[in-house]
Amino acid sequence: MAATKIPDMSAASFEEGLAHAYAHLDRRELDGQFALILIDGRAGSGKTRFAKELAERFFSEHKFLPKMLSMDDIYPGWEGLQAGSVYLQERVLSPLADGRPASWQLWNWELGERGQNEPGNGIRSHEPGSPLIVEGCGSISRENSQLATLRIWIESDTETRRARFSERDEGRFDGFFGIWAAQEDAFYGENRPLELCDLIVRN
Repeated sequence: MAATKIPDMSAASFEEGLAHAYAHLDRRELDGQFALILIDGRAGSGKTRFAKELAERFFSEHKFLPKMLSMDDIYPGWEGLQAGSVYLQERVLSPLADGRPASWQLWNWELGERGQNEPGNGIRSHEPGSPLIVEGCGSISRENSQLATLRIWIESDTETRRARFSERDEGRFDGFFGIWAAQEDAFYGENRPLELCDLIVRN
């Protein structure tokens, strides 16, 4: 599922990045090819916004939304970045790459376990062949990158990211920023996603 490197995109703006990502998604859809996009970057970099705007742009042309999966829904808690990346590979990416349906269970942050108080107990699924956009820290690992058609890194400075992180949840989780950042350092130091991605977007 290797994607062609996009030339001269080491410092793409948000809009330029969206245009290139949409072109990839649109081209594969028109050619009848499965698109699987991974969007990674440190906390507060703007991954969720990028994924949503990409999906909305696709909907405006094709009249259906690609499936979206947020890593926030599958991390097993605040110390689960690495485990979430492995879960993504085992339960979502590998099955789809093999032409099999993917199935995963949402993490209940209040109860500290998988499953939700809803019909189906938080089980989600996705069929191979339909476009999928995954966004979140740890989505681009060395193993996961081989199973995607496009890998995107969202870059932003630490001060801006910290402010967004705090504003998003009105400061309720500010105490976890350092804990999460330490996991990012370890994960990104080992997997080196900037060397694996096809597109870098500055936000």
